[in-house]
Amino acid sequence: MTDPTLNYVSCPDPSGGHRMAYWQWGEPSAEHLVVCVHGLSRQGRDFDVLARALCDKAPGRLRVVCPDVVGRGRSDWLQDPMGYQIPQYVSDMLALLAQLKPAVLDWVGTSMGGLIGMALCGQPDLPLPAPVRRLVLNDVGPVVQWASIQRIATYLGNTGHFADVQQAADAMWAISTTFGPHTPAQWLELSRHMVKPAEGGGLTLHYDPALAVPVRAATEASVREGEVLLWQLYDHIGARTLLLRGGVSDLLSRETAQAMAQRGPRARVVEFAGIGHAPTLIAPDQVDAVTSFLLG
Repeated sequence: MTDPTLNYVSCPDPSGGHRMAYWQWGEPSAEHLVVCVHGLSRQGRDFDVLARALCDKAPGRLRVVCPDVVGRGRSDWLQDPMGYQIPQYVSDMLALLAQLKPAVLDWVGTSMGGLIGMALCGQPDLPLPAPVRRLVLNDVGPVVQWASIQRIATYLGNTGHFADVQQAADAMWAISTTFGPHTPAQWLELSRHMVKPAEGGGLTLHYDPALAVPVRAATEASVREGEVLLWQLYDHIGARTLLLRGGVSDLLSRETAQAMAQRGPRARVVEFAGIGHAPTLIAPDQVDAVTSFLLG
């Protein structure tokens, strides 16, 4: 399969509901489902390379679903920007899983997508159609470095205006060098799905600028309070867990990664040298780490 199909699921919210888009790869009737969820200002097509690799290695035996989390990509925007937080995202994923009804469920979460995965896996009483079997946390854990949140807040919400995809790609590279080395073609392909037509012509980034509202409302004290809950969730995870870390990540410290290897699901840690936050799961060694864990 060279391209995914675009689908939607209806999700409840306090303002009356919204639609979440998701991209589906592989065999639609396969009972084995891998859900891949992106980072804060990204979208589901970030996982194209990984999804193709998974489908190629298990032809006809699985499907890969990559949502555009609400407020991003092809999904609706929320009326209340304070809804752009983990509880709403978890609710949306429960609606998605209820629609897809997998018998075997794996989860790959980059940054924010990993936090959503921790919340789903760390609450055993949630109405999942199947327990998460294997969990991949990509450069995220219960402790999110405050300096990284401050860095992200400097650019989040500035969706810009660009003449073409290349200009948008250049602008995104300026704030995304921590993703690590990419060829110009790789970065242009990643960037192509990050833009949409702007009013009056040209292009703008695909997400609701109001995503920045809850991020900028956070304080260092509130983030530290959240760590206690996140560790509680992590310690209740029953899924076999793989933790990926960028070797120079400013969001997931080596100390936190080491703690995650020693408690809760005792994650197996794989670190990628010279990469910051977050590995894009495009480089062959990154793809191999995930596919071998999920399919091995």
